[in-house]
Amino acid sequence: MNKEGLFLNIINNIIGDNSYLGDDCAFLKEFNLLVSTDTLVEDVHFKTEYFTPFEIGKKAVIVNISDVISGGGIPKYITISLTGKLDENFIEGFYKGVDEICSKYKIKVIGGDLTYGDKISATITILGDIKDRTPSSRKNANCGYNVYVKGVHGNSAVGLQLLQKGINDNKNKFIKAHKEPELFIDTALYISKNIKSKYTMMDSSDGLYDALNKISLASKIGFEIDYNLIPKEVDDKNIVLFGGEDFGLIVCLNPNEEKIAENSGLIKIGKTTAEKTILIDGVPIDKDKSFQHF
Repeated sequence: MNKEGLFLNIINNIIGDNSYLGDDCAFLKEFNLLVSTDTLVEDVHFKTEYFTPFEIGKKAVIVNISDVISGGGIPKYITISLTGKLDENFIEGFYKGVDEICSKYKIKVIGGDLTYGDKISATITILGDIKDRTPSSRKNANCGYNVYVKGVHGNSAVGLQLLQKGINDNKNKFIKAHKEPELFIDTALYISKNIKSKYTMMDSSDGLYDALNKISLASKIGFEIDYNLIPKEVDDKNIVLFGGEDFGLIVCLNPNEEKIAENSGLIKIGKTTAEKTILIDGVPIDKDKSFQHF
């Protein structure tokens, strides 16, 4: 078990009522709300050598929007806590990036905090509206469900490799995929509005395999995945499965919901199984190479 998993187990064992924990978003039924918090940290999630303040601001909002839409909700409000050796130029650039994405998705900034720190850290809490929609959960994937994806996997990791080599061309599709990943908000909201059965939908922010593994653990099921069916533009299995930061959608649906999948443009890549093992082309994955937060 990695450190993040270990820490989460400790937290779950300490919190008296942990019924809201386990998904990327907490579902507050009594308020028709989804709530999520995510953090970007300098030298962990980005480097200022190739991310401008404007680009950091945009991505900080995008990664939080992704959590809400994969939970089935409409993003509405955010608060922002920003830490670092900040100056006027950074604040201006960062919040211009925030405003561009918020304006695009009709999200309001409603508060936050500013404080000094050795490294830049941007923490965003986002609130989403789930009224008249069906929320997703990692625990909802039953045996015999079909497994679908939306989005290309592997491009963001290639973009990061290019940036690390000193190539910083924002017209490059791989670098663009890393700096400003595509969100599939129309797809996610169509599903949550029209779905009739329990379902699982989450993003692949920490990698395609990571998402499958988290669903497997939460739903106590396994997967049979056909690697050739995964949408990809790079010929590297490790990057496609473990690269991360693509922010595609992973969706597990009851076979009765096939029309939902067709109307959403989802790509079927496999099915869920009773065995709690993830098989790629019939071969179990022995080592999890997903992104480690610690």
